[in-house]
Amino acid sequence: MKRNLFDTLKSHLEKREFTVLTGARQTGKSTLLRQLESFCKEQGNPTFFINLENKNLLSELNKSPLNLLNFLPETSKRVTVFIDEIQYLEDPSNFLKLLYDDHATAIKIVATGSSAFYIDKTFKDSLAGRKKIFQLYTCSFDEYLKLKNKEELYDEIKRVQTNSTAKSLQIEQLQQEWNNYMVFGGYPALITEPDVKEKIAYLKEIRDSFVKRDVLEAGVQNEGVFYDLFRIIASQTGNLVNVNELSGSLKIRNETVNSYLRVLQKCFHIALIRPFYKNLRKELTKMPKVYLLDNGLRNCLVNNFELPAFRPDKGDLWENLYFRMLLEKYSADEISFWRTTEDNEVDFVLGHAEKPYSVEIKFDKGAIKEHKYKIFRETYPDIPLHFAWINPFDEDFFRRND
Repeated sequence: MKRNLFDTLKSHLEKREFTVLTGARQTGKSTLLRQLESFCKEQGNPTFFINLENKNLLSELNKSPLNLLNFLPETSKRVTVFIDEIQYLEDPSNFLKLLYDDHATAIKIVATGSSAFYIDKTFKDSLAGRKKIFQLYTCSFDEYLKLKNKEELYDEIKRVQTNSTAKSLQIEQLQQEWNNYMVFGGYPALITEPDVKEKIAYLKEIRDSFVKRDVLEAGVQNEGVFYDLFRIIASQTGNLVNVNELSGSLKIRNETVNSYLRVLQKCFHIALIRPFYKNLRKELTKMPKVYLLDNGLRNCLVNNFELPAFRPDKGDLWENLYFRMLLEKYSADEISFWRTTEDNEVDFVLGHAEKPYSVEIKFDKGAIKEHKYKIFRETYPDIPLHFAWINPFDEDFFRRND
């Protein structure tokens, strides 16, 4: 199965700019890189694949970026060089800059990096005009269905979405898959695992091993406190991040909290979104709201794998997943929230879009109280307000969230 990002990356192969693919560990970056390599070979284009966990090769390239040329096939065509884990280079910015400036007509580099944190830390040059960065998330729901070989359910969703009166005999199966996706998330290797206990074990392995690699490579000093912060954040998805409260609870400095939050962002585990405001003075605040980028990892951190309907945090779970769905269309910088000192609030405002709109998230449709949003509608009459609920679960769920 090819990820949705594959076609975008395939189109960028023709560009002069180098391609950098980032994302959390275990999201499938290396697999995607191999698929792009196979595509190039099918087109008859020369390729060369490098994994920088190979210490001997890493040593050669650290000595001089030009040593790369000695490994490439002799050809008159432009060689596409695939580099896995580029952040392991001592100076990746200089590596890419030198090769781009002097050899871009002969070489196209497509590279992965486990974390933008490392790229930010080691890319000393902006490389403006020389690279384009793409982010790979864990699987979306349509990718989840395809990876599970549930193409018939994927096709059924598309049928329902294109017909406003369509009914489905497969709605219970769709709800079952949706519930599994809400609980276990979208890590590719986990989706294809049929055993629930193995799914949970895999998420714990991500939490304990792969996140630990992020912690070590980011230079975090107090691993225990870092994990405590991560667990608190996971239990407070959709809430404001109060650094003063967190530092008091964890008995660490505000600067340390901010540093750890930055690591979690740059390792693609959380996203912080900012408040939306124009001129209304009563609107809060400079504090952001926090979301995790995968529901499965969130549930692992809070140690709850119950079905959504039976959980006290079902609303938070749905809101967190809705944010993840928004990332399919918008960057985190384009997603805001609205809240006033009187606790009037709207969960998401897409104020930077050409056609701005807002969304309030409720697990149960019956919990929607239209009068509570009067102030927002009066203040921003040009921003339509929509509601997103999950219960009752019917065909309209997929039409509303198309």
